[in-house]
Amino acid sequence: MTARVAAVALTALLLFPRSVAVGAAAAQSPIESARALLAAWHLEPAQIDRARDLLVTAARERPDPETLVELARVWFLVGDHRSASRDARLAAYERGRDAAKQAVEAVPGSDRAHVWYAINLGRWAETRGFLRALFTLSTVQEEAETVLRLNPDSIEGLTLAGSLAFEVPGLLGGDRAKAEEYFRKALRLDPRRTGVRLQVARLYVATRRWGEARQELRRILDERAPTDLPRWTTREVPDARALLESIRDR
Repeated sequence: MTARVAAVALTALLLFPRSVAVGAAAAQSPIESARALLAAWHLEPAQIDRARDLLVTAARERPDPETLVELARVWFLVGDHRSASRDARLAAYERGRDAAKQAVEAVPGSDRAHVWYAINLGRWAETRGFLRALFTLSTVQEEAETVLRLNPDSIEGLTLAGSLAFEVPGLLGGDRAKAEEYFRKALRLDPRRTGVRLQVARLYVATRRWGEARQELRRILDERAPTDLPRWTTREVPDARALLESIRDR
């Protein structure tokens, strides 16, 4: 029900040995160090855990909104990629939701705080099951609207709104034509956002636009500078290959 969205990748770190990256991180702020660790977590997934620990400590010492938003983002990654059980995933998304909510309360005009609140809340509800997801849907939809009101060019907000419009039934506010508009705007703002492109391909499959779906999937597989390199490597390439194979004879 929620958008499969993740953080911006700093791919330049891949050019340096790990020892150099760690040494450089020592002189950075906790947020900068966490972002550096998350830049290439697909090479060493435990870097997500180290980024979480940095931000948990930083938020405990100084719970400023920017730190809380980054903490919400990293808790989402913990839930999606580092939690081995349903209970662990629920706990991670709940912590991400709470961190983002605290940031929203401190700065109601922060579109990033609202978007990570919505994403964690949606994933938490989805993991809890259908009824919880249904009860939470209106809140997530309201948050998506808030994000785009605050920042009409928020790529995460457009992806979230598009995913809701695509995946939710029409009686509950779903609208596939609107979903495509959101996704296409997000891709105009960042053509290398392969997670959004995968959603477009899924939308085309759902509407039986096989040729367009294949084109989008091949663009994902051919991308050489994805915005979110770890997510592209671990999730989007395998999903794109599987979906392309599934429509091979269409």
